[in-house]
Amino acid sequence: MDCSAASTTLHFHHHTPKRLQISPKFQNLKTHITRRSLIILTSTLSLPTPLSLSSSEVTPTRQPDVTITDRVYIDLSICPNYFRPDRTLGDDEYTACEETEPLGRVVIGLYGKQVPLTVSNFKQMCIGTSTGSSYKGTLVHKIFPGEYFIAGKQGRRDKGEVKPPYDELARNTETVESRAFLLQHSRPGVVSLCLSENDDEDEIKLDPEYRNVEFLITTGPAPTPQLDGRNIVFGTVLEGLDVVTTIAAIPTYKPSDRIRQFNDLAEFFGDERAQSARNIWNRPLKTVYISDCGELKVAKPLLSPSLP
Repeated sequence: MDCSAASTTLHFHHHTPKRLQISPKFQNLKTHITRRSLIILTSTLSLPTPLSLSSSEVTPTRQPDVTITDRVYIDLSICPNYFRPDRTLGDDEYTACEETEPLGRVVIGLYGKQVPLTVSNFKQMCIGTSTGSSYKGTLVHKIFPGEYFIAGKQGRRDKGEVKPPYDELARNTETVESRAFLLQHSRPGVVSLCLSENDDEDEIKLDPEYRNVEFLITTGPAPTPQLDGRNIVFGTVLEGLDVVTTIAAIPTYKPSDRIRQFNDLAEFFGDERAQSARNIWNRPLKTVYISDCGELKVAKPLLSPSLP
């Protein structure tokens, strides 16, 4: 018997709305509903189900592209005489720090397909802009032990900060794109653009031509999930992770509990000095700075590392 024929014979009479009337042709048949027959019947009747959605109507989640498109290097050193009045570190015309103690080189692979604008700006700051904005000669100004360190704060060159790259870099529209925040800070050596952790001065941020170039590198050993979804991961350390862990072990300024309480109280009452005081918290007690940086040209790129 053709199930489609049987289904067309079933009909309702208007004078008996509550009773199913079956054609005499099928009245002598015994009713025996099995799971298989029920499936066939429902498929014949073309009942709408979630399974009837076509594959084109389902939007798959796009995986982040961690192909390494560019490589840059950052040489890090300790400058023992940074706080001496005759220091040259941070001057408008950079001169090598005397008695420099090299820490080593960190090679960073950049995810240019995932966040091209962020990568382009970071690479340009490693190479140096035409007006002298560069990471070269600037400080690692915050270290959070067991988590990450921050560099690239904008401000005054005589303080070892980055000269603001006004009109030098493209405006980074990726800071408002959800796709830019897919990667996580799940291991040591993750490099990301500081947004939530940014220490740039408000007067600099309020400039209409402001370009954020402050970055952080996770030091491990544990993940830092508090950074996820708030800062843009744009690269990973390929070489020199030992240099990163060496920096992480440098002692930092830690305020006492009483100072923290006073600071919280001052912030509560709107005292602007509270924020200024916090700027020195977690500052390394040794002067760590970027002694050199630039781009590395690689003829045959290696396979991209595992997803951070």
